[in-house]
Parts: sequence; C-alpha cells; structure tokens
Amino acid sequence: MKSIRNQRGTTVVEFAAVGVVLFLVLFALIDFSRLYFDMAALDESTRRGARVAAVCPVNDPIIQQVALFNGLVPTLGAEHIAVQYLDAAGNVIAAPGGSGYGSIRFVRVAIQNFQLQTLIPGLAGVLTVPAFTTTIPSESLGRVGTADISC
Repeated sequence: MKSIRNQRGTTVVEFAAVGVVLFLVLFALIDFSRLYFDMAALDESTRRGARVAAVCPVNDPIIQQVALFNGLVPTLGAEHIAVQYLDAAGNVIAAPGGSGYGSIRFVRVAIQNFQLQTLIPGLAGVLTVPAFTTTIPSESLGRVGTADISC
C-alpha cells in the first residue's frame, strides 16, 4: 500500500509532460492552417487585382483596393501590391498611361516583400512569403470605343 501512495502525483506529472507536447502540436496545426489560408488569400488577391486592372483605366487606385481583398489578410497593404503593364513580348512598359498605352497587351499584379507572423507558442517568428503574381491579357483598360469609363 505504501508504494501506491508514493505514486499519486505521477499521473499529474505525466499529463503535464504529454500535455505540453500535445498542445504545442495542436496550436502548430491551427497556425499552419491559418498560414495556408493566408497564402491562398494572397494568391486570390493577385487574381482579383489583375482581373480589375484588365478592365479599369491604367493605374486606377481601385485596382489596389480590390487586390487588398477587404482586409482578409490584415497585414497586407497597398505598398505590397505592384501593378505592371506589359507589351506583347512580356516587357514592362515604362509609361503605360502615356506614350506606351497603345502597346499594352498584358496586365500583371504581384504581391512582393510580404511577411506573415507565425503564432506558435515558443516558436513564433516571421515567414517571408514568395512573390505571388498573376498575368492576364488586357481588355478594355477603361475604354469603350473612344470614350473613357470609370470603374
């Protein structure tokens, strides 16, 4: 009987040791799921931005607003979103709103230099995500015939 009384606290100690690992794995799984969701949202943000850039006037501010995706990724800002207009060969046009307007064939929206914060207890850090880009053919670029339209 004496040996059973001496082992009363072992269950609590074992649970504490296993519980720390269990909860760390659980929180890591939740955080990786959140990071995966954020990566998918960033990819969709570039697609939405490129879709709007293809039909709106060149360098319209609405393009970046749409690409921000209503704040779905809270730390994503306009400074991370780049809109480029490309010619038929895929080269960036320096003055898309001026002399280069007639040579625009593609629109590219990219998210660059963006970082996500991990929230795993004890392993918190910053993850630099790769650049997300979407390139699609330009369409009206805000013009119908000879008249300009606004988005």
